[in-house]
Amino acid sequence: MGNRGMEELIPLVNQLQDAFSSIGQNSSLDLPQIAVVGGQSAGKSSVLENFVGKDFLPRGSGIVTRRPLVLQLIHCSTEYAEFLHCKGKKFVDFDEVRQEIEAETDRITGQNKGISPVPINLRVYSPNVLNLTLVDLPGMTKVPVGDQPADIENQIKEMLLQFVTKDNCLLLSVSPANSDLANSDALKIAKEVDPQGLRTIGVITKLDLMDEGTDARDILENKLLPLRRGYIGVVNRSQKDIDGRKDITAALQAERKFFLSHPSYRHLADRMGTGYLQKILNQVRTQTHTGLHLSFLVSVSISDHPPL
Repeated sequence: MGNRGMEELIPLVNQLQDAFSSIGQNSSLDLPQIAVVGGQSAGKSSVLENFVGKDFLPRGSGIVTRRPLVLQLIHCSTEYAEFLHCKGKKFVDFDEVRQEIEAETDRITGQNKGISPVPINLRVYSPNVLNLTLVDLPGMTKVPVGDQPADIENQIKEMLLQFVTKDNCLLLSVSPANSDLANSDALKIAKEVDPQGLRTIGVITKLDLMDEGTDARDILENKLLPLRRGYIGVVNRSQKDIDGRKDITAALQAERKFFLSHPSYRHLADRMGTGYLQKILNQVRTQTHTGLHLSFLVSVSISDHPPL
């Protein structure tokens, strides 16, 4: 699962991210990471929760993710979470993790739906995750709500560009299957910053919510709006499932059954689903760390960057 030598760089990358976050700024280094981008209600939160196997992200209407969440997943025999801003405290109840994300977001942005580029750093240790570092970014929107400024769309885009323009940033471009892919906000920004498609992976959600008689086969076969790295389809829990606290393990089993049994997707079943997406991200991420190793040797100097 990935390059063993590159795996050894993961703790260093995590320390660098934590060091810059602890002084309230983004790193000027091109750290390898995976930025999760998409419009509101595209299914980004569900994808990340499926990776972890826990409900832990805030949900609701409007912009729910209002600060970047740097999510470091670390494979470990025990399961708990830690925040950089709560050093020494282990969270074993993931409802408390959600509450802490909400409280820490409000601490910086207030409760009026404002946004801030200052990240929240969260590490999740679990036997059920692969070693990945992801950045959950605010969903793109066009209409301000509440006390949000009129230029909220531009503010969010500027925040996204701070992350997605870097060469070592892989874009996880999340788009719902029940909307016109040509109008996907996630794909638009991916095309803008990665026109060759070298570091974009398309993720198609809500395949189970498409109108009867329609499917996304041409998208998943990479024939419509093709990406060099292609598309991976996932099936997340419905809102009813989330409200009913449906077990994510059961949901992943249902996802597997969906792809194996669907006449339009069963020939692709081995290249679809949350588990396959995690494996691909893990492999690509360890390849990307090679670039970090080279840039680290060239560009890091003690005078320019904070000590760990």
